[in-house]
Amino acid sequence: MPRASLEKQPHEVAAMFDDTAERYDRTNDVLSLRQDRRWRAHVVQALDMRPGERLLDLAAGTGTSSVPFHDAGVLVTSCDFSQGMLAVGRRRRPDLPFVAGDAMRLPFADGAFDAATISFGLRNVADPDAALREMRRVTRHGGRLVVCEFSHPVWKPWRTVYTEYLMKALPVVARRVSSNPDAYVYLAESIRAWPDQQALGVRVRAAGWEDVTYRNLSGGIVTLHRARRP
Repeated sequence: MPRASLEKQPHEVAAMFDDTAERYDRTNDVLSLRQDRRWRAHVVQALDMRPGERLLDLAAGTGTSSVPFHDAGVLVTSCDFSQGMLAVGRRRRPDLPFVAGDAMRLPFADGAFDAATISFGLRNVADPDAALREMRRVTRHGGRLVVCEFSHPVWKPWRTVYTEYLMKALPVVARRVSSNPDAYVYLAESIRAWPDQQALGVRVRAAGWEDVTYRNLSGGIVTLHRARRP
């Protein structure tokens, strides 16, 4: 079954997610011990969207991350480049507007959204800096950005335990619950190779966003970066 390399060739990453789509949400629940639901709730809180506002939910997968916004009256667009994920999402949530799109070349007009968000997806883009610039382009002036991504635990003993889980336990659990367990070996490797909290904040600012702040969740396993388009 397909597994992407850390070079993150778009066709490899898309094929990998196509193959994991059917069990993707359940697998995330198991591997995160259901913490992924709490992390997504923090994204909703950080964006503080109002009914009628326009939101781009990039790398939305099957639409799980978009549902709370849609149900609150936000005009959310669920965008992903995995056709497999989109197919599962459209079947499960036909009320959500799903759009196929590449994070590095978004199919939206300048300033089309009041806010943009991406959860656990920026790490999988071949050029994350291009994706950050594209999200800036399609967000109106004064609009906001929230990036939710795996990061680096700040307490060294906790970081050691977490790394052991990533590299040893996670692949074993994935073999039991995922349709493509090798994809979760890539997951672990890509998390270890991802920049830390401060370094990602620098990249967000370099992409043209202002007022960049971040907040650690679960001791730094996940970090929320917030920013505003000038």
